[in-house]
Amino acid sequence: MRARAWWRVAPAVFALAWGGNHFSPLLLLYRQQEGYTQVEVDLLFAAYIVGIIPGFLIAGPMSDRFGRKPVLLVGAALGVVASVVLGLGAASIPALAVGRLVSGASVAAAMVVGSSWIKELSTALPAPVAARRASLTLTAGFGLGPAVSGVIAQWGPAPTELPYAIHVVLTLVCAAVLLAAPETREAGVLLVRVPRAVRGRFLGVVAPAAPWVFGCASVAFAVVPAAIAGRLGGGAIGYATLLAVVALAFGAGVQPFAARIGRATGGRQLAVGLAVAVVGVLGAALVALLQQPLLGVPVAAVLGAAYGICLVSGLTEVQRTAPPEDLAALTAVYYSATYVGFLVPVLLAALTAVAPEPLLLLLLALVCAICLAVVLRNSRAEPVGSPQRR
Repeated sequence: MRARAWWRVAPAVFALAWGGNHFSPLLLLYRQQEGYTQVEVDLLFAAYIVGIIPGFLIAGPMSDRFGRKPVLLVGAALGVVASVVLGLGAASIPALAVGRLVSGASVAAAMVVGSSWIKELSTALPAPVAARRASLTLTAGFGLGPAVSGVIAQWGPAPTELPYAIHVVLTLVCAAVLLAAPETREAGVLLVRVPRAVRGRFLGVVAPAAPWVFGCASVAFAVVPAAIAGRLGGGAIGYATLLAVVALAFGAGVQPFAARIGRATGGRQLAVGLAVAVVGVLGAALVALLQQPLLGVPVAAVLGAAYGICLVSGLTEVQRTAPPEDLAALTAVYYSATYVGFLVPVLLAALTAVAPEPLLLLLLALVCAICLAVVLRNSRAEPVGSPQRR
């Protein structure tokens, strides 16, 4: 039945999300075993961004033009290639950079094409439900990937090879399931744009909140562990893994409540997400100031909740308002904006030479509060439940 066909797409989306994030807890391992500097680690992180943002802008329009299935299958193939390169290239910065770049392109296909495809296979359901299916699938992959890799890196055998081998097998199995999924997109026009009819709402409400989706996530499981690394000793990898799991677990857990938040606040659920983000970033500043690892756990939970609310609410806005012919392309623009948030750790690391990290995090919370003010002002333009534009 078509109503259940989204289950054939979800495993591939889950597997590619797993592959995109399971590298994160291994960064500390590479520093310990291979002696890489923080600058080299930051470059590996940047390589992922270099792959994913162009991937968004290519995969979305390509799937609008040629169909969802072929583009997502290409994404699965790229995910396998990326894990093979990463698994064989632990001793080489160039190899790791290439693997991360290819991994970014594969995740882009999962996020843009998979989200659009799941939505189209859920047409009988309200937009928030369809968006929640996609965002929960992604969040599950983003969370379980680093959890498994982090455990292997801290306590398991072959820590620089086994996580990638697991991902290759998982992706191949899920790609086989994907072959039976029904196509939903006929050949169309190759475009990347924000349609004029939704431009004001997108730029005024969705865009200011989008970077805080992964901005909150990266503060939780990259910035906080790095800020107190001196207190963690040999447990640094395990601690970073714990914060990633906590953040993404709370991110997944809060998503079913986003629609209720929207109804209760008159369509201002993104503003609620940003308010929670402000609290979370202030908490991260407190952790950095007090150097208290235990405090990092509830802070990661708050940041994860902000991530979850902002992710599903932004995706709901896009899927509710996008014309069918622009769905994947507008989703690509949205996800490109969310991934700007992954530059936060790199930016903070660069600025620690001129200011202490607690102060930098306070300034980051101020920027988040400014975005909150912008979203609050523009959220009044269109109440929740307004008809979908076509």
